[in-house]
Amino acid sequence: MANTVWLPADFSDYLTIKNAPLKFDEAADVAEKITANGVQLYPNIDHAAFLTDQSYLVMGPLKQLGYVFGWDRRSYPITINDFDYVVLSARLPQEHSARNRGWFEYVGIAHPVDEPALKNLLSQDHGNPFIHHLTWGLVPPPRTSNDNFEYASRLVPYAVEKQNLICEVTGVERGKLIVALPQEVINHPDFGDSLPIWLAGLGPDECDVELMDGGGFFIQFFVLAGRSIEIVLRVDTTQAFNAKSLDKISEHKIITVQRNSALVK
Repeated sequence: MANTVWLPADFSDYLTIKNAPLKFDEAADVAEKITANGVQLYPNIDHAAFLTDQSYLVMGPLKQLGYVFGWDRRSYPITINDFDYVVLSARLPQEHSARNRGWFEYVGIAHPVDEPALKNLLSQDHGNPFIHHLTWGLVPPPRTSNDNFEYASRLVPYAVEKQNLICEVTGVERGKLIVALPQEVINHPDFGDSLPIWLAGLGPDECDVELMDGGGFFIQFFVLAGRSIEIVLRVDTTQAFNAKSLDKISEHKIITVQRNSALVK
């Protein structure tokens, strides 16, 4: 049975985003397909990524709504199609009532660092600001102890399994899996021998493994043409994103220009 997911019905009361209806339709379509096949998602979007050169147009309304900017004291450089942006994050407080209206757990707002990046942003013809992608959060398997290595031995195979299933039911070719793990997992003496087993044969072209800044687990991959919907497994993180993972996303051009993104059929 499909679990219930939310998108913010009062979004337009706070933000005027030209491509929001399309992105919400894409997110709802993906969620419907994968939850109908037994994949458990958290009810709210994990994070929404906005692009704009006028950050106050997004930050101002979201601050009014209740989001806390700069909560993780980080900014995140990222390259999108060879153009440089910087991402700032915000988080909705845990007990905030907007959660019950479908608002996102986190937001990332990327702004261009120079004129070529600005021209690239405007060339995508989605307005300014616009939503670049939306990210659903997978419900992780329960923890049975505080042993992060033991948990990684179940969480990573779980992510691989769910990526395989999601690609199958959406008809999308497998994208790169980005796996960010705590330091103690990567430093464990059995990590090198265990990782290939956890990854079930995925090669370097199919998966990157990184250290998770600040601890916790952050495993992600994209679906849909144009990489407009992302899936993430987030457990015990202390920041919105992972700088090393964003480096890999930039290197492999996993996040792309989005001109005519289409719903999964």
